[in-house]
Amino acid sequence: MIPKILSVDDSRTTRLLLARLFRPYLCEWFEAADGEEGLVRAAETRPHLIILDYNMPILDGLGMLHRMREIEELRRTPVMMLTAEAGLATLAPLARLGVRDYLTKPFRDEDLLARASRIIPLSPRPPETP
Repeated sequence: MIPKILSVDDSRTTRLLLARLFRPYLCEWFEAADGEEGLVRAAETRPHLIILDYNMPILDGLGMLHRMREIEELRRTPVMMLTAEAGLATLAPLARLGVRDYLTKPFRDEDLLARASRIIPLSPRPPETP
């Protein structure tokens, strides 16, 4: 199985950073710029992991999580949350909605990869032949 990862973040810079971070690993990469688009992409691609930003316009990460948990096909999709806030008021609702892990921004690349690898298998991409 080649894992599918969906990054949902309103920051194009963050999405590019994450895409670069996962490029050396065998996975399919998908992106969305807000929670509404994230729900559509998740329904289309059925990812094995969603890396979800907490603060976004249109539909934030918490709103997207609430809606995902109401959709049978997405209800059990593992989610790793990225948030600038780590207080109990932020984290408690995420735990109740089944978030598998979270990282505070800014995060270290190796921390994100280590936590993602506890949720999905991350195998190095085979070298390309000339």
